[in-house]
Amino acid sequence: MRLLTPILLLTLTGCGYHQAGSATNIPASVRTLSVPVFTTNAQAFHTEMAFTQATIRELNTRTKYHILTSDSDSADATLHGTILTQTVAPLTYDGATGQSSSYLITITAKVLLTAHDGHTLYRNDAFVYREQYQSTQDLSGFIQEDNHAVNRVAKDFAQAVVSDMLESF
Repeated sequence: MRLLTPILLLTLTGCGYHQAGSATNIPASVRTLSVPVFTTNAQAFHTEMAFTQATIRELNTRTKYHILTSDSDSADATLHGTILTQTVAPLTYDGATGQSSSYLITITAKVLLTAHDGHTLYRNDAFVYREQYQSTQDLSGFIQEDNHAVNRVAKDFAQAVVSDMLESF
């Protein structure tokens, strides 16, 4: 039994477990990241800006990288993002008026982090995020809620992208 315990401990230490934030796909030589405005294939207003700004905020908050907000040759790596699709679908209806009372917004995006030499450091072609929101029933005080839903989705997206880039292995 005494011999089995050290062997078991050695086996468990080699299983790939690590402290959060210690594994990275980004080389230590990368100190400056360029994050130009994301491109979009969607016919929606301002979504690419919300996603870009949320990603920059998240990188500034969680990393020590110097973040450039445009495409720059002086950056060690560049993070390109693309909004692939954005759809809004009614979820529920008001029985009395027949109007939609809540919606589901779905946004699909992809990101690519490349080193200055063009080498791919990180790639994810399939980020899909959904957010439900209520519509305003009082049309005299109508507030467009889909922009707020996009901002919430952008925040979730940015957290996932940065976590995945820094902690995936």
